Amino acid sequence: MSIKFRLTVMSFLQFFVWGAWLITIGTYCFNAKGWTGAEFGAIFSTLGLSSLFMPAITGIIADKWLNAEKLYGILHILYGIILIYVPKVDDPNVLYYVIFGAMICYMPTISLSNSIAYTILKNNDYDVVKVFPPIRVWGTVGFIAAMWLTNIFSSPNPPSFLHDFGLSVGNGIATLLDSPVTANQFYFAAFFAIVLGIYSFTLPKCPPQRLISKEASFTEQLGLNAFKLFSNSKMALFLLFSMFLGAALQLTNMYGDAYLNDFKNFPEYKDSIVVSSSTIIMSISQISETVFILAIPFFLKRFGIKQVMLFSMIAWVLRFGLFAYGDPAEGLWMIILSCIVYGMAFDFFNISGSLFVETTTDSSIRSSAQGLFMMMTNGVGAFLGSYLSGIVIDNYYTQNGIKDWHNIWIAFSSYALIIGLAFAIFFKHKHNPEEVAKVSH
Repeated sequence: MSIKFRLTVMSFLQFFVWGAWLITIGTYCFNAKGWTGAEFGAIFSTLGLSSLFMPAITGIIADKWLNAEKLYGILHILYGIILIYVPKVDDPNVLYYVIFGAMICYMPTISLSNSIAYTILKNNDYDVVKVFPPIRVWGTVGFIAAMWLTNIFSSPNPPSFLHDFGLSVGNGIATLLDSPVTANQFYFAAFFAIVLGIYSFTLPKCPPQRLISKEASFTEQLGLNAFKLFSNSKMALFLLFSMFLGAALQLTNMYGDAYLNDFKNFPEYKDSIVVSSSTIIMSISQISETVFILAIPFFLKRFGIKQVMLFSMIAWVLRFGLFAYGDPAEGLWMIILSCIVYGMAFDFFNISGSLFVETTTDSSIRSSAQGLFMMMTNGVGAFLGSYLSGIVIDNYYTQNGIKDWHNIWIAFSSYALIIGLAFAIFFKHKHNPEEVAKVSH
């Protein structure tokens, strides 16, 4: 098998094992378990909390001591084992710690997968800017595939065609494991996470970039040099905005499916496709990602890193704003358009940000620097966004158990607009076409 194909399989499974439950866990907690926004917000905040330290720690380990592909495999196997236990938990306080354990293993694998792909492609003389996005796009395809499987098999009443062909897998697994049908999402993720963990040991070796010398300082021995990036004003500002935008990145993953599902409370919408296939509707967001990921090389070379990240922030304003005014009837186009712009909102910042780190850091701390970027976006930012949004929604946008989704999305959109304006004014970065080419060599 070719190197590109092997990395494509890794990318597909990397996001398949996340997409199987990430979008639907909100509906699972609100509807199947009956928990509050604050309880769910705390559980979801573990994604951010684990990213505060684990990507940086694993980046240091991969830079200094252990092959990146081996560390990656170990983490995925542990992640899969923990997910098997999730459906057995009925207490939100216990689930908080279980999901936290799973996220400690999973979140650092996102930045590790980037580092592994970059290393293998460079070692085989590929142009990373051209070759990596088409590989990464298969991660989005994996996420979509997982969402569709979840929507089909985690429903109490799977589509009739499954019964016609004797493929009522969802109910079959549920009966076998004596668990609610809605728990199937976690079993899907667990099985394929373990498969991915085993598969990663077959990838080309990605050894530590630099051995530790006896003369190295204590800071160097611990691999903490990446934190010196904060002493660079441009990098510090970039990481600060990464944190602020990170607070918005997971909001639609947290609440999007629950928002669409809540239209069932309106008689005129209860039988709409938005309610019956909410997860499939949400998957349009990931389908959109496949287009925008492939467009990233053009946008980066034409507009530069700063403009591409700014496009992302504008897209977040539209993402939330369109949700605020959409509905399953006359406003269905707004919901669909919101899902389409998500592709630009999510990928333009994450991938261009990752490439910015790749082009502005020394190779000896590159895995650590990628982990630091992940820490600020999916760590500090996502933790604050997840935890505080649950409290704010409970206190200001919920009455008698009914959420005011219109004003929730307006508040999120206003936040993204403020961050985008501040980024445009304060982050100074002149476009240099040769800058992007650096990552290819």
